[in-house]
Amino acid sequence: FTGTDQSNGLVEQFGLDLDARGNIARDEHFETNVPGVFVAGDAGRGQSLIVWAIAEGRSAARGVDRYLTGASALPAPIRPTDRSLAV
Repeated sequence: FTGTDQSNGLVEQFGLDLDARGNIARDEHFETNVPGVFVAGDAGRGQSLIVWAIAEGRSAARGVDRYLTGASALPAPIRPTDRSLAV
């Protein structure tokens, strides 16, 4: 767990790419540019509500399962590109 604080050196140590907003970049399966390293919640989305982090964690678990086994039947409630609704 890193949260949004990236001053701990993990981003540099792993060689993780950042997106335009300074969050850890990830693909449609929540995987970073480093194979086997996944990101969800605040580290990938930026500071947000806990419900987003929970949904992203579940979706990232599907990505990890897919990475480890080649397929997954786990639910993925959201995609990394989903945004909250604005009224």
